[in-house]
Amino acid sequence: MDVDIRLLRYFQAVAEEGALTRAAGRLYVSQPALTKQVRRLENELGVRLFTRSRTGMALTEAGRALAAHVPDVLEGWERALRDTRRAADRAARVLHVGYLAGGANEATPGIVAEFGRRQPGRRAEMRQAPWSDPTGGLAAGSVDVGLLRLPFPGQQAWRIVELFSEPRWVALPADHPLAARTTIPFRDLWDEPFVAAPARTGAWRDYWLAADEREGRPVRIGAVVDQPDDWLGAIANGYGVALAPASAARFYARPTVVYRPTEGVSPSSVGVVWAPADAADPVVRDFVSCCVDTVAAASPGGGTPRKPHI
Repeated sequence: MDVDIRLLRYFQAVAEEGALTRAAGRLYVSQPALTKQVRRLENELGVRLFTRSRTGMALTEAGRALAAHVPDVLEGWERALRDTRRAADRAARVLHVGYLAGGANEATPGIVAEFGRRQPGRRAEMRQAPWSDPTGGLAAGSVDVGLLRLPFPGQQAWRIVELFSEPRWVALPADHPLAARTTIPFRDLWDEPFVAAPARTGAWRDYWLAADEREGRPVRIGAVVDQPDDWLGAIANGYGVALAPASAARFYARPTVVYRPTEGVSPSSVGVVWAPADAADPVVRDFVSCCVDTVAAASPGGGTPRKPHI
C-alpha cells in the first residue's frame, strides 16, 4: 500500500495537537481541508484513527499504533531527502545558506565573497526563511548551514559559533508618542501591544518579546506576522511596537517606522549554525571559517565580534 507522505504529516499534527483547529493553524491549511485529508488517510488504511468529540480529537488504539511509527517514518524520509539534495548540491557545487531577515547583516556579502575565493567554482546561495522557522531551513534539511539569530528552539541539537552581538532597539510607528525620544527605557514599553512571531516559534518569539525581562508583566500581542514586510506594515499601521536588532534601522528603514535605542533589554546575537553530522565536511567547515574570519576582520553594524574556535 502506498500512502502520501503528506497525509502522515497531517495525521501527526492532529495527533500532537489533539484538535483540528490547532493542527490546521500549525499546517497553514483550512480546517475542512485537514478534516478531508484525515478521512482520506483513514479510508486508505481502512481503520479509524481518531475519536471525534466536542473537546477535540483522541487517538484510537489503531491511531496510537500509527502514531508510534510515524516520527521514524517521517525522519527517515527527511533524511533521504536531505541526502538526495546534498548530493545534487555537491554536484552543482552549491552551498545553501539559510537566514532570517538580515542574516549576518553587513557581514553577509563579505562572507559570501570570501567563501567564493576559498572555494573557486563553488558558490554560497542565500535562502531566506519565514519567522515561523527560526532554524532558517536547517530543521527541514533545505539548507546546509544557517546564519541565525540566537537563541532559537532546539538549538542544543546543532553546532553553533556565535559571530557577533548588537543591541536590541524598538521599532515604533513614526507618529507614536514615544518616537520623539532619543532613547526609550524598556519598562516604558511594557504596556504597549507588540508585533510578534507565530506562537509555535516558542522561545524565539519570547526572546523577541523580551518576555523574561518584564518582571512578570504579561505581554500584549497586537499582531502576529511571519515576514519582514508584514512586520513593518503592522508597526506602521499602529498594531504594535517590536524589538529589533539595531541594524534593522538600516536594513528596514521606512518613513512610517522609526527605531530607537532601548535601555534595560539584553542584546541580540548572530551565529553560524550547522548539523553535527556535517562537522567534518570540508565545505561546511570552510564556510564557518569564512564567517569567523570575516566578522573578526570587521565588526558589522557596531556589533561585538566573537573569536571562537571552530
